Amino acid sequence: MFPASGTGRFSKYSSKIIRFTRKGCTNRPFFHIVVTEKRRRQQDAVIEQLGTYDPLPNQHGEKLVSLNLERISYWMGHGSNVSKPVSQLLGLSGFLPIHPISYMTAWRNRELTEKQELERLETERKAAEKETEKEIKEETQA
Repeated sequence: MFPASGTGRFSKYSSKIIRFTRKGCTNRPFFHIVVTEKRRRQQDAVIEQLGTYDPLPNQHGEKLVSLNLERISYWMGHGSNVSKPVSQLLGLSGFLPIHPISYMTAWRNRELTEKQELERLETERKAAEKETEKEIKEETQA
């Protein structure tokens, strides 16, 4: 059986998984979201392509994603598993509940931003103190 958007043969009873297949060049990844048999390698023929994901931001700062949600729900309804990275992406798109890793990543990013902001304020405060000390020395010498 050769599905319309894939070339891989598959068994009706084998376990399926929805996962990323890496395409693109060195230092320029591009991913296809595909359905394949669990035991197959990433480079093997797939059953069906369900979408694409470009992880590098474009000139507008957007990471481009296209999903065929109808076919994703079809394959999930027929018992396909979803890999962790794809489930994170589907959670961010609103198709699945948000994955806990997404919450943890957002929390870590928020903590890092707050820490950098505190360090920036501290350096500004120290620079202002040095400036005032310099002004005081100039006043006392004059």
